[in-house]
Amino acid sequence: MQELIDQLEERRAKARLGGGQKRIDAQHKKGKLTARERIELLLDDNTFEEWDMFVEHRSVDFGMAEQKIPGDGVVTGYGMINGRLVFVFSQDFTVFGGALSEAHAEKICKVMDQAMKVGAPVIGLNDSGGARIQEGVASLGGYADVFQRNVMASGVVPQISMIMGPCAGGAVYSPAMTDFIFMVKDSSYMFVTGPEVVKTVTHENVTAEELGGAITHTTRSGVADMAFENDVEALMMLRRLYNYLPLNNREKPPVRLGNNGKGDPADRPDFSLDTLVPDNANKPYDMKELILKVVDDGDFFELQPEYAKNIVIGFARMEGQTVGIVANQPLVLAGCLDIKSSIKAARFVRFCDCFNIPVVTFVDVPGFMPGTGQEYGGIIKHGAKLLYAYAECTVPKITVITRKAYGGAYDVMASKHLRGDVNLAWPRAEIAVMGAKGAVEIIFREDKNDPEKLAAREAEYKARFANPYVASARGYIDDVILPHETRKRICRSLVMLRAKKLENPWRKHGNIPL
Repeated sequence: MQELIDQLEERRAKARLGGGQKRIDAQHKKGKLTARERIELLLDDNTFEEWDMFVEHRSVDFGMAEQKIPGDGVVTGYGMINGRLVFVFSQDFTVFGGALSEAHAEKICKVMDQAMKVGAPVIGLNDSGGARIQEGVASLGGYADVFQRNVMASGVVPQISMIMGPCAGGAVYSPAMTDFIFMVKDSSYMFVTGPEVVKTVTHENVTAEELGGAITHTTRSGVADMAFENDVEALMMLRRLYNYLPLNNREKPPVRLGNNGKGDPADRPDFSLDTLVPDNANKPYDMKELILKVVDDGDFFELQPEYAKNIVIGFARMEGQTVGIVANQPLVLAGCLDIKSSIKAARFVRFCDCFNIPVVTFVDVPGFMPGTGQEYGGIIKHGAKLLYAYAECTVPKITVITRKAYGGAYDVMASKHLRGDVNLAWPRAEIAVMGAKGAVEIIFREDKNDPEKLAAREAEYKARFANPYVASARGYIDDVILPHETRKRICRSLVMLRAKKLENPWRKHGNIPL
């Protein structure tokens, strides 16, 4: 028996060594952790249960029959993050550059299938040179098998991708279909075709970092949600994100109270909010200040902070309950909705709706961004994505209008007409078709050469419409509240909405304007 035990330990040691010590050292030299080290950091101590440690590829072409390494370039299994179940796969760059083979793909598919059966999230730690060329179409088929599972798991269990090395060609499409993508600066990149192919086809000279690095995808393309300095920071932030999410679409997110379990008082006022909005309606202010002062313990996990900054999205807690925050940002483009911000917010609202996370919306929006660039880019269809997302959403929806809510943008931002549950407004809120100056210039165009008359008309329009009371009189606003009591009113609304039940008509699926 001892001989069998020794044999098992020997096989395990060989599998744990991956591509060998030399390649492990090379990985460390690049500032990167190995596949197993990443799993150890991500999961709670001693909770990882590994599957398929001894799986090997079945390729015999191009001398591959003599190059077999147990595990075949990916470590798979399950474990715990803060005591909650998660399935994980971590690609091992020390084995064939992490290239995906048929067997490699089968290992990933196995943990994804099991995650679906038991209802637990899947985290992929990607570090791969792409398809294993020696296997030809078998490796491509392996990618497609993974893609199919990404689609089937979408909206059923949360899926998170961490790009911790190269991710090129077909490999990028699996992360693209997951819910969140994190990247590591200077060591990870994503692109469909690499710099060499780009140079050949389009004659552009571009580096891998410029083409698909972490900064590119978190500031310009919006493909990735966040970029971190190194592997350790990325994995710690991933653990933090995990705390906000439910295990699957049939559960509610975990309730976590701060302050040693006592929690942040729901009725805590913040009188500084009474002066947050400037007297001058054209002067900006920082919407993040409102978010931080209203949520539990000032703790806000912002997503895509460097992309489409005119809208803010992220997770927070109210009385320990996870909420999704969507807020216009007056500091950037006056908070206007444009193509990028509409897509950014729509995807986030749909995620929250999938996983039973209430949506809290803070509104200060003067309208949609005008201009040929926006129109030619399809602002009509892209703006409609946000409208569609809010209208389809059945989780609790609470909306607070802090200042401007003009035109179609008023409708889009979780208005009462899109089945908003609780719609509140601050006393300075202006709910109208458009700003007073523009409205008067249209209604009273015959007075355009008389500045005094126009000014009087503008004052009249402001008095009549630049307030929340016309909308309140029609029931479009449930109450006008004092800014300092915003937290209390949101918390009470969330308690009232805990048992909310709302179902959309049966259909195979809607046809969102993609």
